Amino acid sequence: MTMAKRGGAAAGSRGLRRRALRGGAAAAALGAAIWGGVVSASQLPPWVAAGDDPLPAWVRSARVLKRDQPLFEAPGESPRRRGSVDRNVQLPVFAARRADGCRGRWLEVGATAWVCDDAVELSAAGPINPLVRTWREMPDGLPYRYYFVGPDGSFGYRRAEAADVEEPDVQLEPGFAVAIVEERVEGGARYGRTNSGFWVPMRDLGPVHAFAFRGAEIPAGAAQIATAWVVAERAPLFARTGAGFARTAESKARFELVPYLEEAQGPAGKLARIAEGDGAVWISARDLRRPSASAPPPEVDVEAGERWIDVERATQTLVAYEGRRPVFAALVSTGKGAPGSTRVTPAGTYRIWAKLLTSDMDNLEDEGAERAYRMEDVPYVQYFSKGVGLHGAFWHRSFGQVRSHGCVNLAPLDAQRLFWWTSPRLPAGWTAVLPTAHEPGTVVRVR
Repeated sequence: MTMAKRGGAAAGSRGLRRRALRGGAAAAALGAAIWGGVVSASQLPPWVAAGDDPLPAWVRSARVLKRDQPLFEAPGESPRRRGSVDRNVQLPVFAARRADGCRGRWLEVGATAWVCDDAVELSAAGPINPLVRTWREMPDGLPYRYYFVGPDGSFGYRRAEAADVEEPDVQLEPGFAVAIVEERVEGGARYGRTNSGFWVPMRDLGPVHAFAFRGAEIPAGAAQIATAWVVAERAPLFARTGAGFARTAESKARFELVPYLEEAQGPAGKLARIAEGDGAVWISARDLRRPSASAPPPEVDVEAGERWIDVERATQTLVAYEGRRPVFAALVSTGKGAPGSTRVTPAGTYRIWAKLLTSDMDNLEDEGAERAYRMEDVPYVQYFSKGVGLHGAFWHRSFGQVRSHGCVNLAPLDAQRLFWWTSPRLPAGWTAVLPTAHEPGTVVRVR
């Protein structure tokens, strides 16, 4: 899905934001009651209008006809984008209105969310439960089965019957990644349909393997972030002796989570103690990545416990906060390049301006690129600075090291966890959402 660029995230007053932050549970309960048909007209939320073009009495919902159907903030000729919704979702219908930009009627299907009725089918079926998520959480954080195109490349076909028989409709370069949503056997060979609608020979594809790494929840009341991850393939351990430090026969593996208890200076640099008591052991600080706690930027409403995210490029870590309290930490990979390069993740304080369940990412328009890449359906994308955002990365495991083309890469499980934690909330059945004045995007600071 292609989202229109937004100049800046809408931000309401401090008091308005506090009410939005504190009222999430109440709003969800009210939504459930409305869509269950038990709320009187006097209790309807402010976005529900009487409408000027009533629908038939039997209409309870509107079924969406195509994938990633755009939704808009208001009826009209060129309305501002509000988000998008998945195919076959039964949306609630609150009002209908005649206005420019739609040959039929505009339908109000959510809070400041409208769709033209030529994109839906009116239905007597009940609407989607407002408390469900468009996607359920996956144990590996991946919404699809992903595959890499092999070293010889491959071709894609619009029709499965045409595969390996007729001229291909698209060429896939080595290393491209696709999401397979269906498989079929034709002429004794197996083909997979990508989420973009092309049939590809499965013999040309190699599966993406699940990655179990995830960040760490930070206990309430913790005075500091006393957590670190091993980033060396094998990090030797040391014991303290009268003469200093002596290497032991033991080591820690990459991505192991260890406590960070104390620092000391050794002959070859700083060491960190990662075990208590008589069995105390030490590890080189160079082999670790430890996030540092930081005060919130002025844009955060600390009194309301507003959620925000801190990305620290020096340690390649991310910390999620509620006000001043850190609640979650993870390894990341930010942009790789020389200072001033367009690939470096830009420092600054931003707000999330768009959230997408997936987005295709490539550099096919960059004629100067050393190597072409295309990743289909990159999961859990949260843009905060133009085309730079947080997202899951299934094509590498370099977390804790710079690696990306500018975005903040997260392990899939961490991207999944943060996507459902940030605002704006993604309503049931939607595939993308933009902030509003009532629900601004979560603050993201890069330093």
